[in-house]
Amino acid sequence: MKVAVFGATGTIGAPLLPLLAREHEVVAISRKPRESEAGIEWREADASDATSVRRALEGVEVAYYLVHSLGTSDFEERDLRAASTIAQEAERAQLRQLIYLGGLGENEDELSPHLRSRIETGRRLESGAVPVTTLRAAMVIGPGSAAFETVVALVDRLPAMVCPRWVGVPTQPIALDDALAYLTGVCGLEQAFGRSFDIGGPEVMTYRQMIERIARLRGKHPLIVEVPLLTPRLSSYWLHLVTPVKAAVARPLIEGLRSETVARESAIAELVPFRLTPFDEAARDALNYSSSSRS
Repeated sequence: MKVAVFGATGTIGAPLLPLLAREHEVVAISRKPRESEAGIEWREADASDATSVRRALEGVEVAYYLVHSLGTSDFEERDLRAASTIAQEAERAQLRQLIYLGGLGENEDELSPHLRSRIETGRRLESGAVPVTTLRAAMVIGPGSAAFETVVALVDRLPAMVCPRWVGVPTQPIALDDALAYLTGVCGLEQAFGRSFDIGGPEVMTYRQMIERIARLRGKHPLIVEVPLLTPRLSSYWLHLVTPVKAAVARPLIEGLRSETVARESAIAELVPFRLTPFDEAARDALNYSSSSRS
């Protein structure tokens, strides 16, 4: 099939391209022009601009939507506007399937704007006639993941941490390779059309446990003190001081950490079965990649 990827330069999109290119013709879509390469045709489009999206979807059968506007002050409005455009133009182009990577989280009224936006974006994509396959994930463990790199930076830079209570909230992180396996596995899979799946790694843990396990891999033993008064806003500013993640990105991420992000069902395992990567193995691979890329 001819498969398009919106968000082709991102943390998920970039490594997804060569995997898709093994079996499909790939159209990689970005807002800036790029030279095409073996098996991958680059097309220029802005997800909010109907005309450019229409051109980008010419001849396409399946499209991945991996775009988000985190880091802008109006990311919720931007994401909804872009999702509406994609839904309309996918219907116009008579695509067989849209594939969307969203976020985990229940009790919508209590979710942060970021997590709520991921749910609303998925609904907006579903407003068209093209069946949508939604994969819902928590933190992705891999190079380039803002949430993962924030935790690593905390471990590397702080011998002691004063953390808010959200470090005790359960989550179910997933290895980047596993997220990619699910994304490629549902491509063109009719049993997945019009369905939403929770995806997660094999372990549920708290953010504190995650910090401690990454610290062990780094040979560190940070002192962690939990306090009740560190608000999400203060947490984001604090992270901005000690990590590479900007406050505009960190704040919505931190606000989302107040909610449990745990997979509630595992139906995807029947459609796309494989061995899930344990957390320590995924973190070690990501850390080794980051170290080798800097050397």
